[in-house]
Amino acid sequence: MPIPGSPRITVFPNDEIAARTLASRIAERVTSKPDLVIGLPTGRTPVRLYAELERLCGQGRIDFSRVTTFNLDEFLGIGSDHPGSFRTFMNEHFFTRVNLQTDRIHFLSGAARDCAAECARYEQEIAAAGGIDLLLLGLGTNGHIGFNEPAATLEGRTHRVTLTPETRRANAALFGGDVEAVPKEALSMGMATILQARAIVLIATGSAKASVVDRLLRGPITPELPASFLQTHADCELVLDQAAAEKVTGRA
Repeated sequence: MPIPGSPRITVFPNDEIAARTLASRIAERVTSKPDLVIGLPTGRTPVRLYAELERLCGQGRIDFSRVTTFNLDEFLGIGSDHPGSFRTFMNEHFFTRVNLQTDRIHFLSGAARDCAAECARYEQEIAAAGGIDLLLLGLGTNGHIGFNEPAATLEGRTHRVTLTPETRRANAALFGGDVEAVPKEALSMGMATILQARAIVLIATGSAKASVVDRLLRGPITPELPASFLQTHADCELVLDQAAAEKVTGRA
């Protein structure tokens, strides 16, 4: 059973309503704290949320001009202008569609020659920003968050990681469907960095995520399921659609 303080669960009828509601909540947070520091994920799951935030920005209901962002991760060995990079993904789906200031967008460089220095730089920038106020997360089917893959031990801080075949397959669409073109390594925020965010919202949609959501909530805290460490966070919410919540709706 989850320990006290473990994630709250909010279940929505579908991913559209979940995204619309979460976007409205984020707008309220930005209104109350215009210089909010937000951690952002990539992947299919947050695309609808980014579209909703774009809509609210266009309506004047959210102003990103003083917001600072830090993305969770980036593939190693490719530049920010590579069509498969997460930076390209974010430019296409979010950064160029709202009024974020370029100098407030922070990203790991997949082209960095000195990975240790690049990871240290990122940690320093997060600290200089005062830490992350709100961290949005996706959830891999193997339980990874960011690019923190299941392992015997987990790195605490931003670090270099080897991607599992499952994770590379999940990202093949960014590389024209060619799994072999997906980089084998990446840079990612570590678990301690993630858990130091003041508030965390994990978004999971679709029946493919139901089993890992159940394990996250009911299972032991283990590096073999990195997302299980969210049980230890004092302000963490799981935003689910009915399909992702099908194994836990009796507890929601």
